[in-house]
Amino acid sequence: MSGQEAALLTQARAWLRQDPDPETRDELAGLITRAGSGDEAALTDLADRFRTRLAFGTAGLRGELAAGSNRMNRVLVAQAAAGFAAYLSEKAVPGAVPTVVIGYDGRKNSRVFAKDSAEIFAGAGLRAVLLPRLLPTPVLAFAVRHLGADAGVMVTASHNPPNDNGYKVYLGGADQGSQIVSPADAEIAAHIQRVADRGDAGSIPRSDAYETAGEDVVDAYVAATAAVTPAPVGTAGLRWVYTAMHGVGWETFSRIIGEAGYPAPWTVGEQRDPDPTFRTVSFPNPEEPGAMDLAFAKARTLGAELVIANDPDADRLAVGIPDESVEGGWRRLTGNEVGLLLGWRAARAATADGPAAPGTSLACSLVSSPALGAVAQHYGLDFHETLTGFKWISRAPGIAFGYEEALGYLVNPDTVRDKDGISAAVALLGLAAEARSREATLADLLEEVAAEVGHFASGQVSIRVEDVSVIGRIMAALRQDPPAAFGATAISATEDLLVAGGDAPAGDVLRYRLVDGSRVIVRPSGTEPKLKVYIDARADSADAARAAVAGLDAAIRELLARLG
Repeated sequence: MSGQEAALLTQARAWLRQDPDPETRDELAGLITRAGSGDEAALTDLADRFRTRLAFGTAGLRGELAAGSNRMNRVLVAQAAAGFAAYLSEKAVPGAVPTVVIGYDGRKNSRVFAKDSAEIFAGAGLRAVLLPRLLPTPVLAFAVRHLGADAGVMVTASHNPPNDNGYKVYLGGADQGSQIVSPADAEIAAHIQRVADRGDAGSIPRSDAYETAGEDVVDAYVAATAAVTPAPVGTAGLRWVYTAMHGVGWETFSRIIGEAGYPAPWTVGEQRDPDPTFRTVSFPNPEEPGAMDLAFAKARTLGAELVIANDPDADRLAVGIPDESVEGGWRRLTGNEVGLLLGWRAARAATADGPAAPGTSLACSLVSSPALGAVAQHYGLDFHETLTGFKWISRAPGIAFGYEEALGYLVNPDTVRDKDGISAAVALLGLAAEARSREATLADLLEEVAAEVGHFASGQVSIRVEDVSVIGRIMAALRQDPPAAFGATAISATEDLLVAGGDAPAGDVLRYRLVDGSRVIVRPSGTEPKLKVYIDARADSADAARAAVAGLDAAIRELLARLG
């Protein structure tokens, strides 16, 4: 056995000694035994688990559940909680006791990780408040502000595969309950590393003196969210289908729609209640092909007017509408279409009694459709384009509404500074009911918006890879030999956001502006092993805009195939 392999085994045995979880301890012990006998597959597995560390960044932590420093497990979570506690103590006003709220969803080990965190925060002398049961991520984001907490932690991997989990971090105070951004991420990561370097998670102080929040916190979220859009006159006959995608959305959402006055939906029973195996979907993300098939089948059978879906932690919203032009007669609205409708709603509300208050703005990520900027201009509002992620969108000055094309929407910034699939669903139901009262549909509303601001179309090329180094090679190739055109359409300007101008945050993003007014953006996914390309076009008609996107899509796929 080589010296490198021996060192790897020593590292794994040290981890094993501090692991309090019998499942991952047994798993790792068996792996160490096989590796020690020279099993090449076991040695490769150990190397993948221990030669690096699951990085803590602005998205917190997210990864596969298993033993090792490059996996999500109780040792890693204990180190993260102790490091975060040290950061909060360091930043606290002298004599003040920081408050941290902890929430968790229905994934495997979510409650275990949340309880471990609460005990470690309390053991560090912080006031730790554990939410009363598994709840949607937006409830945790709400609770940070509602309780005046200094920070929040949500244990969730959102819509990731079943065997993943994660650790999402929020800051209160001046950050107003938004997710962390730089430099806080690096400072927290440094504290976590110092804890990890001590190599003894079992010695981290713990206390059972944490609090469990009362139902009043959930009640307050329900009341605030029901007030986003109370049911308008004529809502009673609305026929709709809802799916929670095996997540935690239904219990909270069902209370809200009742309080807001909307008729109860038909639910997809197989997906209504929390199930960490996500047994009816290959990937629990409503963006993925097939994920909404059960909901569409129920809608067809029952003659529904729309479908609403949340992802497993209910921070995202997907919407389906009847469409005779597609196979099966139903289609999911794109994130840009829903964002356009909700942005239009916010703009009209902001200007209902005259010009909006100075500084009132709409915001979206730079990869989302420029249509929202056209809406802001039409209604005299400010517009902000940010890097991807609600950690940036939520910080837009004067924000009245924000969204990203990946089904994330912020409709209630006074109470939740993060994407919230439940409040967005209530706002969408209000739009659908309002349209219905004048015998219109959501598709008709999209045409009304287009009549005001022009016809936009969007597309996306998404490439999932097994080896993430492929993504780096493609990005490097695009920088070293920049394309002059996509197909027959010439590029008029190229922007590399790795070198951001002024105070703008930098990101691994390439943006191309084309001579016909179209736009193409290329970036690696921040949460999955994917390269994503976003295409946007504006034209005099919907058909012309869609045709422009289709042409660019084909050219981009051909280019990436050559580079990959």
